[in-house]
Amino acid sequence: MSDNYLTVIPTDPHWQPGEEAGERAAGVLGGMLPDDDARRGLEARWHDVVQVVDCGSNLERVRCPHCKADLAFDWWGEAVSERYERDFPTLLATVPCCGVDTSLNDLAHAWPMGFARFRVEVLYPGRAWLTDAELAAVAEVLGHPVRQILSHY
Repeated sequence: MSDNYLTVIPTDPHWQPGEEAGERAAGVLGGMLPDDDARRGLEARWHDVVQVVDCGSNLERVRCPHCKADLAFDWWGEAVSERYERDFPTLLATVPCCGVDTSLNDLAHAWPMGFARFRVEVLYPGRAWLTDAELAAVAEVLGHPVRQILSHY
């Protein structure tokens, strides 16, 4: 059986909310789920170090945010692994296409991915993407802009 997650993370990988704001954000997201079965898989999670929040098998490509060139999955995987092994002291990387220094968090992933020390995630959400208005509602109670990731494993 495969697993599907809907995850909402702050746009700043290092930012974390307080416990009250994080739980409020989880409550708001829970209200956007179709039923109690989906809400059973809802959880707010804080991490001591930055974590990769990937989209699993949904990943189709990774592009440079500057020159829009496709980046090789091997390069991307090595860049993430190198930083993961050291608990992500930095997300900066020099892209091989145009030589620009950028954050791994700013790469254009199709499907979206990111890095975070806080997340609200739902296992088996029973729905697809949140609308812009729904994302804005979560961001408002969280106190920080957010992005969403749909993962399939």
